[in-house]
Amino acid sequence: MADERHQILIVEDDSAVRRLLRTMLEDEGYAVIEAHGERDALARLASHDVSLITLDLGLGRDNGLALAQRIRARSVVPIIIVSGKGSDVDRIVGLEIGADDYISKPFNVREVLARVRAVMRRTASAVRTGDDFVARQAFQFDGWICDLAAHRLTRPDGIDVKLTTREFAMLTAFLRRPQRVLSRHQLMDFLGDDDADTLERAIDTIVGRLRRKLKTADASLIETVRGSGYMFTVKVKSVEADGAP
Repeated sequence: MADERHQILIVEDDSAVRRLLRTMLEDEGYAVIEAHGERDALARLASHDVSLITLDLGLGRDNGLALAQRIRARSVVPIIIVSGKGSDVDRIVGLEIGADDYISKPFNVREVLARVRAVMRRTASAVRTGDDFVARQAFQFDGWICDLAAHRLTRPDGIDVKLTTREFAMLTAFLRRPQRVLSRHQLMDFLGDDDADTLERAIDTIVGRLRRKLKTADASLIETVRGSGYMFTVKVKSVEADGAP
């Protein structure tokens, strides 16, 4: 059973679908709150400690993609899009704006639960000690500091940079394997994504967002290796979380 402290916000204008999702998630032990549109969703997000959002793209007069962008601009809370728009283009756009997963309607209840658990696991692993690095470990590279336990990325000028769950997981994969070529399939494994429908282009999208956030005056820190994958180009040093080697 899920920890009741995990509170999920369902953003869906169809009351029948909201009831189905609520019943399904509450049966698994999650606390659930509901919203039927953008204003409602933003109010709930501001007043509750939300661990994950399921978001429909068709919200009547409201634009689900625009709402996802607004949420992502102010928060890194995981977002799973649950939508009747199931084309590859819609999936890619959803992931491109920062969603952590995309489920097409009509959906299978077990699939939704599996996706929720997978995203929750990725979120938890981003802030807890892993099996091959010590608590409060951080990585230092090119003046940047990435604190694994605090889920914090700090620029050389001391400014923190917000990363989504997937962006942080991918950055961690690169930092633990610097100056090595990682294929798209390897990166999908490192993200903990067991969804057979996940598109390889989604990896390119996440890399693109990560590159923009890691932008420096010099060359990109993530290099494309044609036909092979991606490589983190600079040296990485393991340090204490406060930045002291």
